[in-house]
Amino acid sequence: MSKEDLKRELGDLTWKDATSDKFIDDIRQIIDAARSQAVRSVDFCRVQMYWHMGKRIFEEEQQGKERADYGTYLIKNLARQLEPEYGSGFSVRQLERCRQFYRLYPIASTLRTQLNWSQYKMLISIDDPDKREYYELEAINNCWTARETERQINSQLYERLLLSNDKEAVLAVARKERIPQSPLEIVKDPMYLEFLGLERKATYYEKDLESAIITHLQHFLLEMGKGFTFVARQKRILLEDDEFFADLVLYNRLLRCFVVMELKTGKLTHQDLGQLQMYVNYYDRIEKTAEENPTIGILLCTDKNDTAVRMALPEDNKTILASEYKLYLPTQEKLIDEVNSVRRMMENSKETENLNN
Repeated sequence: MSKEDLKRELGDLTWKDATSDKFIDDIRQIIDAARSQAVRSVDFCRVQMYWHMGKRIFEEEQQGKERADYGTYLIKNLARQLEPEYGSGFSVRQLERCRQFYRLYPIASTLRTQLNWSQYKMLISIDDPDKREYYELEAINNCWTARETERQINSQLYERLLLSNDKEAVLAVARKERIPQSPLEIVKDPMYLEFLGLERKATYYEKDLESAIITHLQHFLLEMGKGFTFVARQKRILLEDDEFFADLVLYNRLLRCFVVMELKTGKLTHQDLGQLQMYVNYYDRIEKTAEENPTIGILLCTDKNDTAVRMALPEDNKTILASEYKLYLPTQEKLIDEVNSVRRMMENSKETENLNN
């Protein structure tokens, strides 16, 4: 091989070394980040377009405000002109949304660049301003996609949190004005796990439920609530010569504590609560550091007796929780009925306690 050929060969080797996996990954990340930014920019341009359209429609409408049907006529005529040219995105229904969008968000600078038009369409369909603000903030805080935003709204996340918290506390956490102080502020009851995709069977094994949760861990942690991270599955606990296995161990960075979960495919018993209490005691005495808060235990079951739970645990219990789970999202009407039913039950329970005191 000549000196020239050797130099060329060495040059090729040097170039190959320079194109290491890390270098290529870095370039890929730059490209992906730019593309994501471009998509977000296009999405927000769309939001701004609909806002400006809503503003212009509203202003034009006000000129004919003495005529009650002027607004309806204006939008129908506008849609008739725009749809043939620009498509179904400018239908009567869409133009009505634009007007409603502007009326609910009249200040352009308050529009959130993190939200797309699909998310804003869901938000403007919510009549309660506090509820609307909650989902708007949580979508931003948790980087929800449009699909995740839709699921949380449909599963009545806001109402479920209100069952064990007051409205101001829920909104203060969403606004990042305070950090949750109690597991009741985070853990939902019931939990909806329809994303696990389990078949409609009369019975199934707890290992099937656990495997499905691990497969859909991201969705499960989202349903669990704020600040949860995965630690272990089937955590082995050795007490002298006896082995025990905790189904799931999580950590909550907001509450700064371990969370031990036991999964039950039937109605919970006092023995289940006793076993979970043992796991919680183990983590408090062996795993927890001095700076961390007491461990929380959650028993996830298909059915529970609230009175039996209270009787099986100390009166000042703040660390053992029982939460029902549902494998399928009910209809909106049934979901509201369930939430209201639980709320009434809690109110009656508080009244009974007050009478006894």
